[in-house]
Amino acid sequence: MEDRIIYPELNEYLRSQLPQHEGLLKELEEYAADPYVPIIQREVAQFLKVFFSYSSPKTILEVGTAIGYSAIYFSSLMGSGGKIVTIERDPEMIEKAMANIARAGFSDRITVVEGDAQNVLGTIDGPFDVVFLDAAKGQYGKFLPKCLDLLKTGGTLITDNILYRGIVASEELAPRKHITIARNLRNYIYEISHSARLDTTILPLGDGLGISRKLF
Repeated sequence: MEDRIIYPELNEYLRSQLPQHEGLLKELEEYAADPYVPIIQREVAQFLKVFFSYSSPKTILEVGTAIGYSAIYFSSLMGSGGKIVTIERDPEMIEKAMANIARAGFSDRITVVEGDAQNVLGTIDGPFDVVFLDAAKGQYGKFLPKCLDLLKTGGTLITDNILYRGIVASEELAPRKHITIARNLRNYIYEISHSARLDTTILPLGDGLGISRKLF
């Protein structure tokens, strides 16, 4: 599916300017590339590194663990005092994530919760400084109410892949099998952009990044 968010040659240039990760993070990036495993794109990772340096979150709730890449990355930015709870429903991914988290030495900082986010979000105790939403894109709207309940006032909801390669702009751009996802994402974008509880901006970064501050 064609990326319609940013010109490919510009995207390639910007990525070439980013600092390279080393060690386990680099290994996980290479693993995720083949076979494809969804992890945050490098430009998104760099943006969040700068963002976290200003906001200094101590607690993060992540919806969508995959192989544990972003949880490990976030934990490395937060330091030993930071705590992350991350939700994943795929048992194979959970096994890989927990092994990677252990290799990183972050088992005491990162808690992996198994299950569908729609079912387990209600069992988690908050509040959190940041909620990072990076799970099934078509389900973001269903996760939103519980995510907001778990987010502290003044905290930040970060939504990855929110522009979904640009097809949210029009259903005519979406392949048939992605129309429902595109429609659900459009509804989600409208909701977070018009909610009285949130102050939201959408960035054409990576696959689209939503940044929402909870006002009350």
